[in-house]
Amino acid sequence: MALKYLSGFGNEFSSEDPRCPNSLPKDQNNPQKCPYNLYAEQLSGSAFTAPRTQNLRTWLYRILPSVGHQPFKKFHGSNLTHDWSEQEPDPNQMRWKPFDVPKPVDQVDFVQGLSTICGAGDPKLKNGLAVHVYSCNASMKNRAFYNADGDFLIVPQLEALVIITELGKIEVAPNEICVIPQGIKFSVDVSKPSRGYILEVFGRHFTLPDLGPIGANGLADPRHFLTPVAWYELREDISYEIVNKYQGKLFVCTQNHSPFDVVAWHGNYVPYKYDLSKFMVINSVSFDHCDPSIFTVLTCQSEKPGTAIADFVIFPPRWSVQEHTFRPPYYHRNCMSEFMGLITGEYEAKKGHFSPGGATLHSIMTPHGPDKNCFDFASKEELKPYKIAVGTQAFMFESCLGLAVTKWGAETSEKLDPDYYKCWQGLKNNFTGPV
Repeated sequence: MALKYLSGFGNEFSSEDPRCPNSLPKDQNNPQKCPYNLYAEQLSGSAFTAPRTQNLRTWLYRILPSVGHQPFKKFHGSNLTHDWSEQEPDPNQMRWKPFDVPKPVDQVDFVQGLSTICGAGDPKLKNGLAVHVYSCNASMKNRAFYNADGDFLIVPQLEALVIITELGKIEVAPNEICVIPQGIKFSVDVSKPSRGYILEVFGRHFTLPDLGPIGANGLADPRHFLTPVAWYELREDISYEIVNKYQGKLFVCTQNHSPFDVVAWHGNYVPYKYDLSKFMVINSVSFDHCDPSIFTVLTCQSEKPGTAIADFVIFPPRWSVQEHTFRPPYYHRNCMSEFMGLITGEYEAKKGHFSPGGATLHSIMTPHGPDKNCFDFASKEELKPYKIAVGTQAFMFESCLGLAVTKWGAETSEKLDPDYYKCWQGLKNNFTGPV
């Protein structure tokens, strides 16, 4: 499927389906009569009066306008929730074993397979986030989804997804990510049982982090982000479901035509994908262990400068060369919440105990760090240059907010490991000073 370079956040992009040349109006956004008798529709991702550098909108030229649907009703059939009070707070370190994929007898699509693990904040106030997993084995048939609450950052872990959006198609595989901005309709096709993670931010958008003293180059390069080429399907006289996530709950309406009927579009509010293997790692070449902020791919900043509602951080293959240094992550307590997932391989600080498709949550000021085996090995290893995390991709959703675990995450999932704390119990008192 066709993709093109995004070439930088905030720029203006355009595309038209090759089957309809010159379908994009040339000189104005909303002519009295659009080419091919299309309807003009604007999708706004920011306030109309937002500063130009932050103003987000895209014009869609479609066969039928989005407004042609029946009333919304409640949708039942997923474990998605924003009820952060359904469980008592739990400050303990948490680890989940790999989440199940549906059995062949159970046909579960992407929307039905959404389950919320934790989160904080309120989408009505446009402040907060949620962490979900998806687990599905069926394509969405005559069904589309859109999120009125915020952006979805989708991290496939098992098998690729084909995501059909209003602006075109995107295939996203493990070790790639896809961002679907607030309000954009999409449908997910799968060919095999699939699983992955989702970071949702309410009412705000992901951006590239500032580089500061790193300079002009490093981390994720804007030119490596890809956005789809316009593609439409003409399907009428069908019953098509539109599922809407609104104020933390799901609603559904029906319409008699496909929502994927956009023939041309232009703007700067678009879905996009990124290949994590293209990330330019910055790291220490002398001593000590840099903060994980140097591995930030995308961020969603709060009103407090330098403090994120959510950061998406990865730990890719890289060279380790520090001298006189305990190289794995140090033991620490943090004023941020840290949710980690593993796409593939073995995370170097938790080998043998943290599996692909699983997760961990270390809450604000709860101590965590390498397990006993990792500590013993790293304290004695020969400090020569070598490449770590080969064949591995771990990631972290980090937030300044205190994340509450849902009932599904704490109980219903049956994947929460009650013995996680034991990985630190064997650490010995090695003190050599006077008693």
